[in-house]
Amino acid sequence: MEPYLAAVIQQTSTADPESNWRQVEERVRKAAGCGARFVSTPENTVLQGAPNEQARRAETLGGPTCERFAKLSRELSIHLLLGSFGERSDDPGRCYNTSVLFGPDGERLGSYRKIHLFDIDLPTRVQFRESEHVRPGEDPVVIATPLGRIGLSICYDLRFPELYRRLVNQGAELLMVPSAFTMATGRDHWEVLLRARAIESQCYVLAPAQFGSHGDAGLRESYGHAMIVDPWGQVLASVADGQEFALAQIDLARVAEVRKALPVDHRL
Repeated sequence: MEPYLAAVIQQTSTADPESNWRQVEERVRKAAGCGARFVSTPENTVLQGAPNEQARRAETLGGPTCERFAKLSRELSIHLLLGSFGERSDDPGRCYNTSVLFGPDGERLGSYRKIHLFDIDLPTRVQFRESEHVRPGEDPVVIATPLGRIGLSICYDLRFPELYRRLVNQGAELLMVPSAFTMATGRDHWEVLLRARAIESQCYVLAPAQFGSHGDAGLRESYGHAMIVDPWGQVLASVADGQEFALAQIDLARVAEVRKALPVDHRL
């Protein structure tokens, strides 16, 4: 297929869903106006508040958040990835952290529940237990689209290369990593891990990101640096600070070219 433009959005979400929606809608429209046929948003796009808020305000896949994204993708005739939102589970105290991909007709093409949850303890810097309020997903997801076969992941999944090996074995050509990477880990690990996943998987990696303080008394600060990486591991576009988006050309012929030049057997 012909090359096309893709965009990864960087924003600063808070505990105010309506404000977050206005921010992301503006950037999605702007990216589409620049020619992007595929636009993706960060983890926790519409709500980044206290840890238990995501579960308390969780919705179904047919709820108002997904309806808004479906309507927007249909209006703009783009593929649109809702990086993640709180999807209701049968446990009232825990939700799923779920990505949803919409097609240009507004159809929900598929969804993915985050498998690897952010349970960490970096003394004096970051302590967080996502599993207290989020249930882990179980299944890797690759979605076939006219823009390529898209493998889904979310944030902390980035540290687990075996997941991406499975996505490539299922045919993935693009890997999505919507994130809210902490400042403490992002400085040292974010770009290194994104480029590593691109190189070993020989895929494009698209990583929309949260940035800055989220209005929770300094409890969470995100690193930002949303970026798009090609199958050779080169950073094609990135956002430094602030709320904006990165735009780059995706050419699936480049995936085939790299895989032919440097064959890698992804079977275990």
